[in-house]
Amino acid sequence: MSQPISVPHNKLGTSDLTVSKFALGSWHVYDRMHFEETVALLRTAIDRGINLFDVGVYTAPTMPPGYTDILFSAAVRAAGIKREEYLLSSKLWLEAFDADQGGFRPQLEGALFRVGAEHADLVVLGDLRRDDLELRDLVHSLAELKADGLINAWGVNNWSASNVQALIDIAREDGVDGPCMAQLKYSVSRRSIPDGAPFAKLWEQGFAMQASDVMEGGYLAGKVSTEREVGRDPGGIRQRIIDDVPGFVQLAESLGATPAQLAIAFTLTHPANATTLFGASSVTQLEANLGSLEVLERVGAEAIRAAVEPFWADRDVVNPEGP
Repeated sequence: MSQPISVPHNKLGTSDLTVSKFALGSWHVYDRMHFEETVALLRTAIDRGINLFDVGVYTAPTMPPGYTDILFSAAVRAAGIKREEYLLSSKLWLEAFDADQGGFRPQLEGALFRVGAEHADLVVLGDLRRDDLELRDLVHSLAELKADGLINAWGVNNWSASNVQALIDIAREDGVDGPCMAQLKYSVSRRSIPDGAPFAKLWEQGFAMQASDVMEGGYLAGKVSTEREVGRDPGGIRQRIIDDVPGFVQLAESLGATPAQLAIAFTLTHPANATTLFGASSVTQLEANLGSLEVLERVGAEAIRAAVEPFWADRDVVNPEGP
């Protein structure tokens, strides 16, 4: 009988965090599961070496209430998982940022209260959609949170390379910590930004990536339809991705893998990718996804990248600079 897969760990960019190669996400996951299954899922993740959990407050005053973070808190307790056994990654939304009203502090304190934790190991700033923000205000608000022990490190979600570089430069000039990683859409279909020249300059500085949306809401796991809410569609390529599903499934089978395993294994071939974020709604699904490590070792990074080349749907469609 084969031994259970143990997920390796590595350093997260320029931070002092050591994270697992896989991170478990919570967006539209725990609120779709029976509580007992969530407890078993989190316990199994810890036992397999996963130590990074992305748990954001995925709601707003104008939206229906969400409880995924509260469910996570209860499931962690029920699973007997100690706080020192895992790293908590939380989202901070720029829509709620007000430099004159405590910056990110009110939002973070609310998120920590909901999840039942005293600090977040990592916070990730949401998409930059406001043009009235001073980047220096963001950097210093985060520096204050770190000084007060509320966070350890921070990153950004789907920012442009030039704005990320601006954050790094401001932090360096002012003698505080800058961002250590970018959470970017990265999959066999969406590659142009993480694989492009602008972000390559950031990778050279020790900046890291966290691959997200790696299965395009389930399509790259072999589905041609899904009832789940799927993220944004930069470049308007989703129909192309859906049309490619049968061919991608066939390729995965030829490599002795499931489509999900091949989709995840591809993300592990990027040298700057410190951790791949995915959701799993059962222990069986989690265990299957971990098999992507075996696929990578058996097939090899170069062979995987060459094999999935035909499924690169956003090539020459989106600006590699990013949003």
